[in-house]
Amino acid sequence: MLNVIISHDVDHLTPWEHKKDLIVPKFILRAIIEYSTGHISFKEFYLRWKSLFNNKWQNLQELMDFDKSNQIPSTFFVALNSGSGLSYDQKQAKHWIEKIIQNGFDIGVHGIEYRNFSKIKRELDVFKGITGMSEIGIRIHYMKMEDYTLGLLQDAGYMFDSSIYGLKDCFRYNKIWEFPLHIMDRMVIFFKRKWLSEPWDTIMKRTYSIIDLATEENIRYLTVLFHDYYFNDMFSTWKRWYEDLIEYLKNREARFLDYKTAIRELEGMRT
Repeated sequence: MLNVIISHDVDHLTPWEHKKDLIVPKFILRAIIEYSTGHISFKEFYLRWKSLFNNKWQNLQELMDFDKSNQIPSTFFVALNSGSGLSYDQKQAKHWIEKIIQNGFDIGVHGIEYRNFSKIKRELDVFKGITGMSEIGIRIHYMKMEDYTLGLLQDAGYMFDSSIYGLKDCFRYNKIWEFPLHIMDRMVIFFKRKWLSEPWDTIMKRTYSIIDLATEENIRYLTVLFHDYYFNDMFSTWKRWYEDLIEYLKNREARFLDYKTAIRELEGMRT
């Protein structure tokens, strides 16, 4: 049986939280280039401009509604610190953490720190203070990792991490479980390109080939990352990609579960 873990990173809540970086200018430039080269429609171009005036870049409730309707127990990684391209504050994060929990989904830390133990521990302690949770997982923003990062995450008290990208099976590092990330929206849609330019069939064939290879390699839990930011008609290719991927996995009779359920199964196997 194909076991699938779906997760979502929360990178943006509003465009105007990015007052101190170049995220908004880059967003505008990308919209102009992709529209002028015929890779997005006028509707998408219009909706991207509209989002700036509406000051809304998160699509969390919409994505939660979709996942619930498809019985997907996804995990949302929310940041409690600022970093490169990530600027929302703890008050906003707390609001959405509470809403995600109310909707019945698991949450984890979208970590910024990956080198400094005390800063890593501080992020985790703040998260614990907000949620009261003791078993917590993490994905580091931009998946930044050093050789020693996993050891720091374990020492801080994380239950699992999912920041290593590559077609590898999950493994245990002392007390922490690592779930390598196998399919990420940006990686398969852009695939080493700077702009949206790949034909739809190419994108989907690339996605399906990863699933087939993971099956051949006996990967126990296929992991998928889709950013809530893209679950909007202003990114129609991205939104369609996620919807079609879920439909494809359902047609393959995949079993959807979260990280913690997978860990309970893995721990049971070890016992």
